[in-house]
Amino acid sequence: MIATAAPSATASAATTPRAGVRVRVRVRSSDATARAVVEAKLISAGLRPAETPDPFPQDVLVAVGDTVEAAIGVIRPGLPDGREQLLVVADVLSRHGALQALRAGARAMVLSAEATPERLAATIHSAHRGEGRLSHLALARLLDETPEPAGPGRRPGTPTLTGRQLEVLRLMADGHGNEAIAATLRCSKHTVKNVIYELMGQLQVRNRAHAVAHAVRTGLI
Repeated sequence: MIATAAPSATASAATTPRAGVRVRVRVRSSDATARAVVEAKLISAGLRPAETPDPFPQDVLVAVGDTVEAAIGVIRPGLPDGREQLLVVADVLSRHGALQALRAGARAMVLSAEATPERLAATIHSAHRGEGRLSHLALARLLDETPEPAGPGRRPGTPTLTGRQLEVLRLMADGHGNEAIAATLRCSKHTVKNVIYELMGQLQVRNRAHAVAHAVRTGLI
């Protein structure tokens, strides 16, 4: 099944597809619900996902996951031929995940929180043309990851955390919940959730209490 782009009533001239351009879209995810949500948004934007699993040249493959790493993991076996244009949709975007996606050949990355039908359609058409696209929110998230210098009591080999990550870690150590942390740092609870998720991965810990204990032992805070 070929998906023919239908211009959205709210799409601008810059994002409206050229007449006659036919785009075939395939969606892959290990989460059936997340996949269904993205497919419904594509249909709303006039793009009907292809039902066949076989790839064709210039397909746009939309990989969906809670993290970029999870999304890439689902479609990795189909990537080596390099024929498809890859778009990643994820709940959480970290610097490591973005680099992994770029190495896998991703043309674009969109955070689930801002993946409206119009934005998905515009990004898919950009990917189909071979253009790269990174959403403003995703770009801001990556630019907010400047590492903070190591403290004097920090042990060698301890992961380097960003200033934002250390702020969240210190507030967690003081017993604050996500809502209080968000209010203190003047950011959204979703941002706090993203930062804590990344902290867990970098510190290789199981929960918040383990993260704080590990940070104290290693001299991070």
